Amino acid sequence: MAIMMTVQAQAQTPEPGQDASDIVVTADRNDSFGADFVQAGTFRDSRIMDTPLTVAIMTKELLEAQQARSILDAVRNTPGVTQAQINSTIYSNLAVRGIILNNFTNVRWNGILPVVNLIEQPIESKDRIEVLKGAAGLYYGFATPSGIINLVTERPGAAPITRVDVQGDSNGSIGASFDVSRTFGTVGMRVNAGTSLIETGVKRTRGERSFVTGALDWNPADNLEILLDAEYIYKSITEPTEFSLPAAVNGVIALPSLQSSSKNLGGEWMQGKGWEINLLARLNYDFAPDWRLALAAGQSYLTRDRAYSSFGGYDLTTGNGTVTVAMTHGNDYKTRIYRGDLSGTFHTGPIEHNVLIGVAYNTRDGNVPTAVRYSFAQNLYNPVAIPQRANPPRIIPNPSNVEDLGLYIFDRASLGEWLQATIGYRKTDYSDVSRTTSYKIKPDTLSYGVMVKPARWVSIYANYIEGLEPGPIAQQIANNAGEILPAAISKQKEAGVKIEPMDGLLLTSAYFHIKRPSAYLNSANFFVQDAEAVYEGVEFSLVGELTRNLSIAASAMSLEAEQKSGNATVIGKRIENVSKFSGSLFLEYRVPMIDGLRLSAGVFHVGRRAVNALNQAFVPGYETFDVGASYNFNLLGNQTTVSIYGENITNKRYWASSGSSLLAQGLPMAVKVGLSTRL
Repeated sequence: MAIMMTVQAQAQTPEPGQDASDIVVTADRNDSFGADFVQAGTFRDSRIMDTPLTVAIMTKELLEAQQARSILDAVRNTPGVTQAQINSTIYSNLAVRGIILNNFTNVRWNGILPVVNLIEQPIESKDRIEVLKGAAGLYYGFATPSGIINLVTERPGAAPITRVDVQGDSNGSIGASFDVSRTFGTVGMRVNAGTSLIETGVKRTRGERSFVTGALDWNPADNLEILLDAEYIYKSITEPTEFSLPAAVNGVIALPSLQSSSKNLGGEWMQGKGWEINLLARLNYDFAPDWRLALAAGQSYLTRDRAYSSFGGYDLTTGNGTVTVAMTHGNDYKTRIYRGDLSGTFHTGPIEHNVLIGVAYNTRDGNVPTAVRYSFAQNLYNPVAIPQRANPPRIIPNPSNVEDLGLYIFDRASLGEWLQATIGYRKTDYSDVSRTTSYKIKPDTLSYGVMVKPARWVSIYANYIEGLEPGPIAQQIANNAGEILPAAISKQKEAGVKIEPMDGLLLTSAYFHIKRPSAYLNSANFFVQDAEAVYEGVEFSLVGELTRNLSIAASAMSLEAEQKSGNATVIGKRIENVSKFSGSLFLEYRVPMIDGLRLSAGVFHVGRRAVNALNQAFVPGYETFDVGASYNFNLLGNQTTVSIYGENITNKRYWASSGSSLLAQGLPMAVKVGLSTRL
């Protein structure tokens, strides 16, 4: 695909001797696997080297080199990110550092809006995807402590853009999209839209998707900008049947053998079907030199139908078992956010203070219908067709409302270029109310850290962050399905080093220790939160350009995740679906002898993982291999790119996700092809 990145200007602190009213503008780099600036959280618009947190950024260059079509496709380049609990066809349900992301709070749109991540977000309209680990508590309020995934949409730029893409794959998927950007005086507009038919390579599994993403930027004055964003997403896809594990015998579960990755024990009619609308308005007013007032308001609304199915009660000798389908109609979720920030710079003697003071009010309404369940006889080795069932009536037994009001203050104090200290405080008023439960809490949380830069190209940091977690929701397989567990507070310590051995190449390494409440499916099949878990590990990444023609995105994580307290049956056990080691390596080579030709290859590894909290079985680790190529040339005066990218080229059979006594198999090999042209 052709490279298309929006150059974003960043306002930087004036150099010594420079008038504070002058603005130093630095553009993030183009045509690179790496980035220089962060676009979310309390460190937004800061250099990654000056950010005392672990931050991973997947640039447009990297996303297009891998033809990423889901969040999972993108963030697998990040240390310690895996698919969690469900199959990978419906949406990206992720775990970071072994902790499952909350799909209502941990995925953000343009650093602000918490999108309802129960439908696959379109990657085509995103300029970059950021993963901010451990950064949730202060700025974002209640969100799991593994971090925030920030989806940054493309914005209009000075140069007009008209781009058309056609794509498909070896399974039979085909689609098209376009991207148009224009500027008219002080107003810029950009529209991305696309549609496609989806074939996954799994039998009786197909679907369709479409999206429209729009951005409008208006600068009515030099010190005022208004940003409007809107997005519509539709997706309907068969959700392949997962495995529900059999009962343990003498404390051990016998796992089913890996089947052909194209096998599906369910029916094509078992669809997850829904649509989402995301809206966001932002205003940035620079009312004085180095001072800004930022206001934002947004809403994310999703409604969907779902036919979730699992295969259980089976005999591994004969293959006879039962497919259970849980059908719901009209699952509605609506999140709203209102945020106001005041940020600026002042000095106390030689110390420069970058302060952020703000208030955020976030609400979420959830309407989860009662699931109607059906059971069908099925055979693991010789699947039979399953008759279709109509959508059940929409009965909402327990609507819920969550309110999260937060007041926060943050100070980043710098002594020259070599020393930085940070401290932040948040006061939260949180409630989660339904017809059957009422949970309220008003916690105070702190974060603080220090960073030393002995040289321009190296920074060493340490921090402590208290995070706020919304209660997890019991999955459909549990006896208390749909129950929302109480909110909680987690604590994280982190220390790391960032080294820039050459321009355009960033090496990071970090140690982290996270302590949090643990939720799991117990031996009575109830989803409970009665334990404390500790996640301790070391991660590494190397991203950017090794030479002018060779780009790299490498990552690795060693992680120990263990139940430290709670029920005696789980103490000392490994956290489910967490591998002790995971990593990835992706390289792209721009062939100097053939202008426009790029070759790429990657390997992605996930270690063995426990299938449940009792560690009664482990799924083996696996590696998948990718290869790709693209060629950029001039076609009738238009910049054009043809590309081919093979995922899982060895057609490896593997368990993509485990946990809560469920297993989901990975997708088969796929060869993606694309044609992109700028008119």
